[in-house]
Amino acid sequence: MTQTLVDSQPPVLDSRPKTRLVAAAGILAVVLIGLNLRAGISSASALYHDLQQVLGYGAFTAALLPSIPTLCFAIAGAGTSLLVRRTGVEKAIAIALATLALGLALRAVPSVGMLLLGTVVSMSGLAVCNVAMPSFIREHYADRTAALTGVYTITMSLGATMSAAVSVPLAMQLNSPSLGLAAWAILSVVTLLAFLPIALAAHRRPAADPAGYRSPWPLLKTRQGLLITAFFTIQAIAAYSIISWLPTILIADGLDPATAGLLLGLAQVVTVAGNVGLLWLAARPGGLRWAFMAASGAYLLGAIALLVLPASAAVLPALLLGFGFGVFALVLVVISRSGSTTADATAMSTLAQSVGYLLGTLGPFGMGLAHSLSGGWTVPLILLVAVAAVQLLLAWLLTATHRTQAPTLLDAQFTAGSHS
Repeated sequence: MTQTLVDSQPPVLDSRPKTRLVAAAGILAVVLIGLNLRAGISSASALYHDLQQVLGYGAFTAALLPSIPTLCFAIAGAGTSLLVRRTGVEKAIAIALATLALGLALRAVPSVGMLLLGTVVSMSGLAVCNVAMPSFIREHYADRTAALTGVYTITMSLGATMSAAVSVPLAMQLNSPSLGLAAWAILSVVTLLAFLPIALAAHRRPAADPAGYRSPWPLLKTRQGLLITAFFTIQAIAAYSIISWLPTILIADGLDPATAGLLLGLAQVVTVAGNVGLLWLAARPGGLRWAFMAASGAYLLGAIALLVLPASAAVLPALLLGFGFGVFALVLVVISRSGSTTADATAMSTLAQSVGYLLGTLGPFGMGLAHSLSGGWTVPLILLVAVAAVQLLLAWLLTATHRTQAPTLLDAQFTAGSHS
């Protein structure tokens, strides 16, 4: 009988003394950071059409811009494990939030160069947060990992929803798509200010033992490490292809930019509700496979619907794709409970996200390139359907791991020489 990967590791209780005030501050930080992690991406996606019209960049830049987030997630994310080792997870997140705010503010300057530079800087900050947050949750809320991961991913979807729906009207009010893009730096500054007390409190504690560091790369020799990394990669290709290009696809099919942005927002709203149901299902005995298959199947159906239905019926694919985005929360739970320590979870998070996002860049860039070469969106959407089918297959394989196998695959690998 198939067992759940979520249940494969016993809860690891956090022995660190924690007052209710500090615990509440940490939960608030999780909420605020979650709001930031997709706002800078979804706001740009909704404004790409207007930005190209105003700044006048060509097809190559148009394909490159949506690819920068995943590329930065891979490159900067790969260094997160070392940053966490040297500064601690809390201080690393504070540095990442400051970098995010700076990068978003740079995009206020209406030039192609500053748009590219600001995107690289801000997405590098997001990359560190992406990798570090599962470890932060594991370290501070080990007995509530699934619940806090749910809060984190739900607020991430809320931030994406808000930014996708509001960015076009905001840019119109400010009479500048660049200012509409940069306005989200305010949210990042507020989050940084709220997180600073946690980072400073962590700074006053003794530094973590460097011997606790785990190298992520030996995990590629394990079946579980390969499956988690492969699945994270394919879901990144699938998700960022839609997050980056859905409004543009719908605009090309006749919708106005504001409505196209709202439909991307609708997909993110569905993700919020879907995450609750999927995480609940994943927590039931044997439920993780059903949750993975439901989310991946919905994404496949949504990609097919986007290919065959007119823009006037785009609500249906938006609903299906939004539910399919919920698979991200499921894979984060699996990552955050990998191994038996925070260092183990950080290693798995670093591996899956650095490799996954590097290859995930093929999604938005490939969609843009295929569109330029073919002169339409039919070929890119056919490729997206194929990606969705591969994700469904990987979901089945990933959840086929039995309860007794997971500790052997992960813990044995860590103890067999993954210290660095």
